[in-house]
Amino acid sequence: MAKEKYGDPRTFDPNFKGPIHNRSCTDVLCCLLFTVGMLGYLAVGYLAWSQGDLRKVIHVTDSRGQFCGQKGTPLEKKPLLFYMNSLKCFSLTMLLEFQCPTTQICVEKCPDRFLTLLNAKKKPEDKQYYSQFCKEGVNINLLDTQLLKDEMCPEIIFRSEPLMHRCLPFLPKTKSEVGDNVTFNIILNATSKESNIVTKGQDMAMRIFHDYTNSWHWILLGLVIGMVLSMIFIVLLRFIAGVIIWTIIISVILVIGYGTFHCYMQYTALKDKPGSNVTIKDLGLRIDFSIYLQIQQTWLAFTIILGVIELVILLILIFLRNRIVIAIALIKEASRALIHMMSSLFYPLMTFALLSLVIAYWAITSFFLSNHPIYKVKNITDCEYSNQTCDPQTFNNPNVFKKCPDAECLFAFYGGETFLHKHQIVFQFYNLFMFFWCVNFVMALGQMTLAGAFASYYWAFKKPVDIPTFPIFSSLGRALRYHIGSMAFGSLILSIIQVIRVILEYLEKKLKFAENKVTRFILRCLKCCFWCLEKCIKFLNRNAYIMIAIYGKNFCTSAKDAFFLLMRNIVRVFVLDKVTDFLLFLGKLLIVGIVGVCCFFFFSGKIKIGKEVAPPLNYYWVPIVTVMIGTYLIAHGFFSVYAMCVDTLFLCFLEDLERNDGSEERPYFMSKSLQKILNKKNKFMTK
Repeated sequence: MAKEKYGDPRTFDPNFKGPIHNRSCTDVLCCLLFTVGMLGYLAVGYLAWSQGDLRKVIHVTDSRGQFCGQKGTPLEKKPLLFYMNSLKCFSLTMLLEFQCPTTQICVEKCPDRFLTLLNAKKKPEDKQYYSQFCKEGVNINLLDTQLLKDEMCPEIIFRSEPLMHRCLPFLPKTKSEVGDNVTFNIILNATSKESNIVTKGQDMAMRIFHDYTNSWHWILLGLVIGMVLSMIFIVLLRFIAGVIIWTIIISVILVIGYGTFHCYMQYTALKDKPGSNVTIKDLGLRIDFSIYLQIQQTWLAFTIILGVIELVILLILIFLRNRIVIAIALIKEASRALIHMMSSLFYPLMTFALLSLVIAYWAITSFFLSNHPIYKVKNITDCEYSNQTCDPQTFNNPNVFKKCPDAECLFAFYGGETFLHKHQIVFQFYNLFMFFWCVNFVMALGQMTLAGAFASYYWAFKKPVDIPTFPIFSSLGRALRYHIGSMAFGSLILSIIQVIRVILEYLEKKLKFAENKVTRFILRCLKCCFWCLEKCIKFLNRNAYIMIAIYGKNFCTSAKDAFFLLMRNIVRVFVLDKVTDFLLFLGKLLIVGIVGVCCFFFFSGKIKIGKEVAPPLNYYWVPIVTVMIGTYLIAHGFFSVYAMCVDTLFLCFLEDLERNDGSEERPYFMSKSLQKILNKKNKFMTK
C-alpha cells in the first residue's frame, strides 16, 4: 500500500551507469528570472555605489568631506578624526557606528588631557595646545560665545585614544580631572549611565583589539591544527565509526540501567523509615525539593520512568539493529569515498569565497543606500541658500558667498535626497531579498556539485578504476551548464520563506511593548510555523539537488522522486539521519574540545611552553574563544561535505536496492560490506 501511495519502485535500466551526461537545461524560466533578478541587483548596486564613495567606508572624512591623512593634501599629516562636541559621542550609537552628530576635523594627534576652553585661555601654552583642536584659521582669542555658537572650537576636550583612526574620548573618572566646572559636572551627571556603558565598552574594545594584534599568528596556528584534526577524524571514521556508535549506545544502556537499579535500592531502603510512605499529593508543592527525596513514591516514580526508557531503548535496538548497522556501513563507505576524492574536502573554500563576495556586496550596497553623507549650507546670518544641499569638495559658488559671506558646507546627516534614497525602503528590501537568494543559490551549487561527484563514486562498479577523472570539476560543470534554473528555483522558494521570517521578526520587535497579547501570540505561532517550514524545505531541496545531479531532471520532478524514494524507506531515513547527525556532532565537539583545551593551557600559561612563548594578553579568553569558534566553523565545513556524501550514497543505495537484484544482468553497485549486512550478493561473482 505504501509502495503504491509513494510511487512505484525504480525499474532496471541497462543504460544507467551513474550521473547522466546526456542531459538538457532544466527550469529555464527560473534561470531567466534569476538572470533578470541579478541584473536588477547589479543595477541597484551601481546606483548605490555611484552616489557614494567607497573611500568613505574605509577612510575617515571631516565635516567638509576631506579625507584625513590623504597624501598630497594639506591634511596629509593629520590622519585622525576629532569630534568637536565630544559629549555627543557618549551614546551606544557612537560605539556601534563610530559616528557623532557634531562637527568633525582632522588632527595630528588626539588630546592627551582634560581641558576646557575657559581654562585654556588662562595660560599661553594651554591656549596654543587647545588651538590645534579648533577649525583651521580660527582666532581662539574671540569671545567664547562666538567660538562655541558655530562650533569653531570645542567647549571641552577629553583625554582620547585613537581607534580606527578616530579620537574616542574617555570620560574623567576623578574629581581632580574635572576641576570645579559646575556646568560640565551637570552635563556629566545627566549622561553618566550611558557614558559609563560606552566608556567601559571602549576600554574593553581597545584591550581586545590589542590582544588580537598580539596573538593573531597563534590564532592562525590553532585554526590550522583544527583543520588537520578535522581531516584526521574523517579518515578515522572509516575504522572507528562502528566502535564509537556502539560504545555510546552500550554506555547509555548501562547508565540508565544503573540509574534504575539505584532508584529501586533507594525505594527499598525507605520502606522501614517512618514518614516515608507519605504521597507526593499529600506534600503538595514545596520550595525545598530535597523533601521529595525522603519519600518512597518519588523513588518509585524514578524507577518506573527510567525502566520504561530503558525498555524503549532496548526494543528500538532489537528491532532497528540492522538499520543501525547499515547506517554505520554507509558512514564508513562515505569515508572511503572522501579518501578517493580528497579535493572535495576543500570545496567549502570555494563556497566560503562566494559567500564572502555575496555578503560583502550586500553590506556595501546596504551601507551606500542608507549612509550616503548629505552636506548642507550652514551660516550664522539668514540667507536664501541656508540648509540647501551642497558638495563640500566643489563648494565655491560666488553667488553663495556674495549673499552669505559666512556660509559653510557642513555635514548634516546620513541618508539622501535622490530618487534612490527617497525609495530607500524598497531598494533595501530588494537588496535583502537578493542577498538571501544569492546565498541560497551558492549553497545549492555546492550541494549539487558534491552530490554529482559522490554519485559518480557510488555508481562506479569497479572502485576506484571506474571513478571518472576530476569528478568535482565535471559535476560543477554540469550544474552550471544545465541546472542554474533548478538551483535558482529551489533557492527562490527558500529565500521567500526566509524573508517572511525576517518580516515577522521585525513586526514582533515593533509590537514588543504592545498590549495586544493575541497579536503577539499569533506572530510567535507564525514564526514557529515558518521556522519548521524552512527546515522542511531545506531537507527537500537537499535531496532534490541530489536527484538532479544524478538524473538531470527539473526541480519539481526531482523533488517528488526524492520524496517518494525516502518515504518508501522512511525508517532507514530516520535512523541514518539521526545516527549521522549524532556522530558528526560528537566529532565537532571532540575537535573543538581538544583545540580549546590546548589553547587554554597555552594562553593561560598553565604549561611551560605557554609561559615562555605565549604573548602577554589582557584577556586570555579572547584567542581561546576565537580559535574555538573558528575551529567549529572549519569542522562544520569539512563535516558538511561528509554529511552530503552520506546523504548522496544513501539515496544511491536505496536506488540500487530497487533497480538491481545481484544477477549478472542487474548487479549491485554497493560495497561488499553492505551486501554482507543485507545478506545480498552479486551471484555471478560467486560462480
